[in-house]
Amino acid sequence: MADGITQLLFSAMLLCGLLLHIVSQNDKLKKKPNFIIILADDIGWGDLDANQPEERANNTPYLNLMALQGLRMTDFHSPASTCSPSRAAILTGRYSLRNGVTHNFGVNSLAGLPLSEVTLPQLLQKAGYHTAMIGKWHLGHNGPYSPTNRGFDYYLGIPYSNDMGCTDMPGYNLPQCLPCDSDGPQVIRLKRNARGGCYSRVGLPLIENSSIVEQPLDLWTLTEQYKSAALRIIHNASERGQPYLLYIALAHMHVPLAPPPSPDAPTADHHPNSGVYAASLRELDSLVGAIKTASDVTDRDNTLIWFTGDNGPWEQKCQYAGSVGPFGGKWQTSKGGGSAKQTTWEGGHRVPTVAYWPGRIIANTTSSALLSGMDIFPTVLSLAGVTLPSDRRYDGIDATNILLHGEQMGHEFLFHPNSGAAGKFGDLQTVRSGKHKAFYITGTGQMEVMRVQHPQAITLQSGAAEACGGGTGKQQVHDPPLIFDLEHDESEETPLDVKTHEYQTVAERIARGREELLWDIATDKSVSIADYRTDESAAPCCDPTQAVCRCPRLG
Repeated sequence: MADGITQLLFSAMLLCGLLLHIVSQNDKLKKKPNFIIILADDIGWGDLDANQPEERANNTPYLNLMALQGLRMTDFHSPASTCSPSRAAILTGRYSLRNGVTHNFGVNSLAGLPLSEVTLPQLLQKAGYHTAMIGKWHLGHNGPYSPTNRGFDYYLGIPYSNDMGCTDMPGYNLPQCLPCDSDGPQVIRLKRNARGGCYSRVGLPLIENSSIVEQPLDLWTLTEQYKSAALRIIHNASERGQPYLLYIALAHMHVPLAPPPSPDAPTADHHPNSGVYAASLRELDSLVGAIKTASDVTDRDNTLIWFTGDNGPWEQKCQYAGSVGPFGGKWQTSKGGGSAKQTTWEGGHRVPTVAYWPGRIIANTTSSALLSGMDIFPTVLSLAGVTLPSDRRYDGIDATNILLHGEQMGHEFLFHPNSGAAGKFGDLQTVRSGKHKAFYITGTGQMEVMRVQHPQAITLQSGAAEACGGGTGKQQVHDPPLIFDLEHDESEETPLDVKTHEYQTVAERIARGREELLWDIATDKSVSIADYRTDESAAPCCDPTQAVCRCPRLG
C-alpha cells in the first residue's frame, strides 16, 4: 500500500514538473523579442569578409562570427542609394514615392519625414517597447521631426551625415576639410571652404534627446560614446524586463573617417586604403561585437540583431570608399560614369546583411532571397505581434519565414528609385525580377568626378588627371530598357539582346509589374509629400554668439 502511494506521489511530481516546463516554454514563447537594428553608412557589399572570403582581409571578424552563427543574406538591398530616402523607407516600410522622402535633407532643412508617416518605433512604443536610437537620423532635426517626436524614447546622435558640419579635429576625407573657424562672429549659414565640399561655419552637433550636448563634436571619441550608450540601453532594458528596439545608425563608413590609432597605422601623409579605411572598418566591427556580446549576456535567446547598410560606397572618396565586390556596374563605368552610391547599379544598393538570433535563426545559413531594407518594418512588427496599420499601403514584405525557416522566396519585383543620380528624384529607374534587372534610366557620359591632388588618387587612364570616379553623368532614357541577367553577369556588363525570346519575355513581365506599382501608388490615398524648404535659421546651433555654435563637450 505504502509503495503504491509513493509511486502515485512520484508520478504526480513528474506530471507537475512536466506542466511547469510547458508553462515555462509557453511563457518564453509569449515573451516579446528584443530588436537591435544596426545600419552602417556607405558600406560596400564587399566590405564584409564573409562575402569575399577569398580576399582574407580579416577586417570584420565579429560580423563574420555573427554570420557563422546566423544568416547571411547575399541579395539584400538598401531601399535607395542615398541617406535620407533609404532611412525613411526602412522606418516606414514604404517606397519613397509613398513616404515622400525622395532625396536628402540638409543642415538648414525646415522639415523632414512627413508627419503623416507612421514609423516602426512609434508602433513598437505603443506595444510596450522601450525604443532607443543611437547615431545618424537624417530625417529632420527641427521640432516634431526629431527622433524623440517620431517614436524614440531616447536618442543620442548626429542629426545628419558626419560631413555636414565642421569639427576641430577633422577626420580623413577628400578633399581634406579644415578645422572649424575659431574666430569672428557666428553667422548661421553654411560656408564651404576654398577646397570645396566642407562645411566650415556650423559645428557638427551631438544631440541627446532634444538638446545639443556638444558642438562641434569630437569625431575621434564618437564611437566610444555610441558604444557606452548602446550597452547602457541594453543592460537597463534587461534589468527592467522590458522588450526594446535599439536602432543604431553608425557614422561608419561615411567620411570623414576617424579610426583609432594603432601601432601599424599609416602616417598622416600616407594613408592608403589598406590603412585608414580598414582601420575604420575594424572599429565598426568591434562596436558590433561589443553590442552582440552585451545582447548575448543579457537576453541571448530572445534578441534579433539585424545588420545592414543604408547604401553602397561613395566612389568619389577614393581610398576612403568601400568595396562593391563583384558588382562593378561595368556597362556604366565603361562609359565614364559611376556605379555605386547615388546610382541604381548593384554597387549602389546591394549591401552586406546579417541576421543573428540564437535558437531561432539556423546557424551558418545563407539566403539568396531578393530582399530590401523596407522588409525590416513588417518583419519586426510581425515578430513582435503588432499588426500593420490598415490605413496605408506597404511595400516591404514579412521575411519571418526567410529568417526563421529557410524559405527562399523574397520579392517578386523590387524597384530601385533614383535618389541622387541624373533625372527626377523618385523616378523608378530600375526594376529587379528574379535574376533579371531592367534599367529604364541611367546616368552616362560626361563624367562628373571630384578631381583631387593626392598621392593615392586613382588614375582612370594613362595621362588622365587624378580622379576616383563616381560621377553619375547625364540622364539617358532606355526604351526598350537595358536588361541584365545577374546570375550570369553580376558585374552588369552586357545587356541581353533585345531580339531574343528571353529578353521579350522578361521585358513584358517587368513592364507589367512596373505599371502595376505605378498605378497602385497613383491610386494610394496615403501617399505623403515631404517639405524640402530650407532656411538659414534651421541649422542646429547651441549658442549663436560663439564661433561655429560652440558648446562644451560631454563630461
